[in-house]
Amino acid sequence: MLQFGDPKPGLTYVDRPAAFGIAERDGKVALVEVARDGDSHWDLPGGAVDPGEDEAKALIREFGEETGLRVRLGKRVVNVAQRFLKDPQSPVNNRGGIYGVTVEGEEPGLKVEDDHTLIWVEPGEAVVRLRHEAHAVAVLFWMRLRNAA
Repeated sequence: MLQFGDPKPGLTYVDRPAAFGIAERDGKVALVEVARDGDSHWDLPGGAVDPGEDEAKALIREFGEETGLRVRLGKRVVNVAQRFLKDPQSPVNNRGGIYGVTVEGEEPGLKVEDDHTLIWVEPGEAVVRLRHEAHAVAVLFWMRLRNAA
């Protein structure tokens, strides 16, 4: 597992199982722009694995909640861990797989996270603009795997 994110001194990062996905449409990848407290950033769709879920179930649920897209899980691209501050009092270390996914359809009723907006961007732009290094590296790995096929 590749670890990203330098720990800030004095903080204890809680391991948080998570899964994220990379979907492609017309040569672009799906990201979510997350807008909170007057700031915004770009992430891969996905998130925490809830109790009783595995990575596949969590990813499909999270993808729908954030984008309104129904997806089918593909191959794991990479296992990563990313330390970050979920909020100023919540240092976490997201740990888990990033997968290729296939969009099976749109289902707007799945989307419940109003602060997440689906955007489609060129993979190279995603690598440069994604908030987490783990997500950027995963897109690079995904690009290499896609071109090798």
